[in-house]
Amino acid sequence: MAEIRDVVEQYVKLVGTGPTEDIVALYAPDAVVEDPIGTEPRRGHDAIREFYDVLADLERETELRPDSVRIAGRHAAFMFVLVTKFGDQRLTISPIDAMEFDDDGRITSMKAYWGQDDIVSETA
Repeated sequence: MAEIRDVVEQYVKLVGTGPTEDIVALYAPDAVVEDPIGTEPRRGHDAIREFYDVLADLERETELRPDSVRIAGRHAAFMFVLVTKFGDQRLTISPIDAMEFDDDGRITSMKAYWGQDDIVSETA
C-alpha cells in the first residue's frame, strides 16, 4: 500500500516537473493509458512517451490532493491539479486518475477522468 502511494506521489510530481523518460519509467512495458477516458488507449512505452512528450516544453506544475488518494489492493484513484502555462494562457485541470499496478509497483493501466468542462482557461 505504501509503495503504491509512493508511486502516485512520484507520478504527480513528475507530471509537474519531470522529464518524460522518468514518467514513462513508472509504467510497465505493456501498460495502457486512456487519458481522458473514452479516447483511443495508448499501449506500450513508445505510445505513452509520445503522450507525455506534449508536456515536456510547457511550463507546468501539479499538486496532489492528498485527501483524495484511495488505494485498494493493486488499484489507486486520486485527484490532482495540473496547471500549464504557455504564452499568456494558463490552463488548469483537475483530473481523477485511476491506476492499476503490477507486483513490482509499476503502473499497468491508467485512466484519467475529465472532460472539456473540467478545464479552466485564463489569460494572464
